[in-house]
Amino acid sequence: MKPKVAKRNHVRVYGTGPEAMLFAHGFGCDQTMWRHVAPAFADRYRVVLFDHVGAGNSDLGAWSAAKYATLEGYAADVVEICRELGLSGSVFVGHSVSAMIGVLAAKRAPGLFSRMVMVGPSPCYINDGEYKGGFDRKDIEEMLGFLDSNYLGWSAMMAPMIMGRPDRPEFGEELTNSFCRTDPEIARQFGRVTFLSDCRADLEGMRVPSLLLQCSEDVVAPLAVGEYLHARLPESTLVVLRATGHCPQLSAPEEVIAAMKAYLAV
Repeated sequence: MKPKVAKRNHVRVYGTGPEAMLFAHGFGCDQTMWRHVAPAFADRYRVVLFDHVGAGNSDLGAWSAAKYATLEGYAADVVEICRELGLSGSVFVGHSVSAMIGVLAAKRAPGLFSRMVMVGPSPCYINDGEYKGGFDRKDIEEMLGFLDSNYLGWSAMMAPMIMGRPDRPEFGEELTNSFCRTDPEIARQFGRVTFLSDCRADLEGMRVPSLLLQCSEDVVAPLAVGEYLHARLPESTLVVLRATGHCPQLSAPEEVIAAMKAYLAV
């Protein structure tokens, strides 16, 4: 792999096996969010972890407001990482907005993924007629306005709500700290790109077999969104977890691992 790609996305690879499993984190997070899940697959897969540009230990100098003005910029990076590693037919595991980044990458490079696992996915967060994404546009605009004016305050307020585990405040604290480690300028743009994106049209023609992991209660991606995706992805399997919140890979990793292993038959 070209050193510049490894440095740009802080790519790490470990594990053994003929197939690779690529883990992609969501907004405000980095690859450490997979630390409780990814090792469970290292005996069967080459585990590939990376940080989106602007997150974690990625190269902040590689961030461009123009390139990352849409999710396509992030999808292009995913394709490049896979090509430099010589990967094809891999398993892609994407959390939240990265589930749709995976969809875009799969359309850019058919054959890149053999299966996909989408954790808390949403093609569109804004309600639109019969489509119920979970938020009215006014709510999204107000949230993004707060993010723009007071990123640290937004992080402290939103992270516990997104985590959805008031009984385990340490989870909310970890997500808050993760948000606060992100460069505010980059986070503001990625937040807008995430919450204003609409990938519903990109679902058309998606034929990669996919596991949709939906939490039983999730303020970011409600059950109606999982059902919408399941109805429009003909090769999909919908599993509703007992876990609540939007980050089950952190709050309920054993349940996520069990669902993935059952789907992948490993």
